[in-house]
Amino acid sequence: MAVRRTRLHRPPWASAAHPEAAGLATVSCSNMRLPRVRDTHASGHLVYPGAWQGQHPEQNVLPEIKTMPSVEAMDKHFPRYTQFGGPDVPTWCCTPGEGRSIHRFFDTSPISPDGRYLAVFRMPFEDRLPEPGDIGHVVLIDLENGGERVVATTRGWEPQMGCNLNWSGDRHLVFNDVDTDTWTPQVVRLHVETGDERRWPGGVYHVSPDGRYAAAASMEKMRRTQPGYGVLVPDGHSRRNVGAVDDDGLFITDLETGERKLVFTLADAVRVCPELAAMSQSQQDEWEIYGFHTKWNPQGDRLIFTVRRYQHQGKDRFDAFARRGPDGGDVRFDVLTLKPDGSDAHDAVPAALWENGGHHINFFPDGRHLSANINLTKGARLSLIQVRYDGADFGTITDDVVGSGHPTVHPDGRHILTDTYAGEHTAYGDGTVPLRWIDHVAGTEQGLIRIGARVEPQPTGVLRVDPHPAWDRTWRWVAFNGVDETNTRRVYIADFGALIGG
Repeated sequence: MAVRRTRLHRPPWASAAHPEAAGLATVSCSNMRLPRVRDTHASGHLVYPGAWQGQHPEQNVLPEIKTMPSVEAMDKHFPRYTQFGGPDVPTWCCTPGEGRSIHRFFDTSPISPDGRYLAVFRMPFEDRLPEPGDIGHVVLIDLENGGERVVATTRGWEPQMGCNLNWSGDRHLVFNDVDTDTWTPQVVRLHVETGDERRWPGGVYHVSPDGRYAAAASMEKMRRTQPGYGVLVPDGHSRRNVGAVDDDGLFITDLETGERKLVFTLADAVRVCPELAAMSQSQQDEWEIYGFHTKWNPQGDRLIFTVRRYQHQGKDRFDAFARRGPDGGDVRFDVLTLKPDGSDAHDAVPAALWENGGHHINFFPDGRHLSANINLTKGARLSLIQVRYDGADFGTITDDVVGSGHPTVHPDGRHILTDTYAGEHTAYGDGTVPLRWIDHVAGTEQGLIRIGARVEPQPTGVLRVDPHPAWDRTWRWVAFNGVDETNTRRVYIADFGALIGG
């Protein structure tokens, strides 16, 4: 596929001098300036622009953004991270006790919207892959007093993203579990202070910004293409999708009523993906097709839905990515975007653009553009790219700094935060990796924090430790995973206030 490259010195949605040009006001939050939509709900909370109204428009509001504890309070309750000469920003280990802890992913903050709690997943072990039914723990850390307690157990987890912990408001956590009598996934909504919980069949990958809706593909099938991200059930309980099935795809669960809808089927997806749409039905039936990443934009009015496929064979396959050849083999994937009712679907980044390698799509803060790492030509270094939700304006954000890890674009329109895989050339080569602070306008970067990314022994790459740096809702504090000198996973929080004017 021919690639039209457009270098953007500043993302098209942002202007540091004129935020009003993007239809935004600004609000001071922790002494930094953030985009803010103009409308408010009767509650006084902010309303997401273009939010999915559905049947409950009163739910489509942004929870009040409060603040994290002060630096002094963090110092009182959590030890500073000081390895490798110390980081360039204040950083604390928030799981200094038992360890084996991770937060979810780079697109979701583990910090509650009001800044009071940190939610992490604690693995039962770190030296082997889990088996169906192994129990992990949901752990709550009180950032105001340093307290830590287990609030739930779950059998619905894998090593990379745990049980997909998401916040649904200030006091509710949403996560996966498995009913081991039937080996079916469940989505759980737990009040962390009262212990009240509700659970329904289904799963959660990402919760909408208003906390009302959980989006997910079939979590028990995700390890057919790549383990680590879904839930684990016995192989026989993970049905194969041969061809463009119409009973699987993107599901959305209402976390108030428990109603679960299949809003976009894999048969719908096939009609949007150019390569699949050009095939006959018999040709489509030569492929197994599965959903994977599902991500809400910050406005709650559009989602990313990643569709993966590999050639159907007689043998039942799992971890198809591990079996691909040096050119990607027969595993292909498209990144779609669509509205929450399944309409207005586009193939934003079709499979042909991923042929040379790449990873980790994510929304810009404007909810209309996407960022990712992509090799634009065979053998090239990773480029940080942007593209509009409908596939237009594909191009590099910068040609001066190489891509890596899990990038997020900051709403200041200038900076990108990302980490690095331990095997990427941007790593230190000794099992440690940097958190990279990229100024794409100046074409420069800083390695702010050096952190371990391996627990030894590491018998499989599925047990790697990716930092997954994730911003809180104020865009000042960053949570990330890492390994310290005690050889266990821990979760850290860093204060980026000095870098962004906070």
